Amino acid sequence: MPSEQPPTTGLDPEVAARLRRNADGLVPAIAQQHDTGEVLMLAWMDDEALHRTLTTGRGTYWSRSRNAYWVKGETSGHVQHVKSVALDCDGDTLLVRVDQEGPACHTGDRTCFDAGDLPLHTEDRPL
Repeated sequence: MPSEQPPTTGLDPEVAARLRRNADGLVPAIAQQHDTGEVLMLAWMDDEALHRTLTTGRGTYWSRSRNAYWVKGETSGHVQHVKSVALDCDGDTLLVRVDQEGPACHTGDRTCFDAGDLPLHTEDRPL
C-alpha cells in the first residue's frame, strides 16, 4: 500500500470490495476526454485517491515516483474535471471520464500517447 495512505478511507465499502488491486494496493486509472473518447493518460489510484476523485470531482492520483497523492492540474493548471468514473468488469481498471483543461501529459502534449504508433507487423503488414 502507498505509505501515505491512511489505514481507513472514506471510500464506499461496496466500491472498495469491488476493486482488485495490484501488490502495491493500486489500480490503473485511464483518463479519457468525456466528449470525444480521446485517451489522455494512464495513472494509478489507491482507495484514498479514488475517494478523493469521487468526492471532489478532480482527478486525484497516487504518484509512484513521488510516493504521494497529486491532483491533476494543481501545479500546472491543466485541471481534470471528472464527469464519471467506471470500474471494468474484472474490477482491476478504472476509466475516469474527464473534461481536460490544456495538455494532459507532463511533456506538454495533449495526451500521453502523442508520441506516435509503434510499427505493427502482422500478416497484412509484414516487415
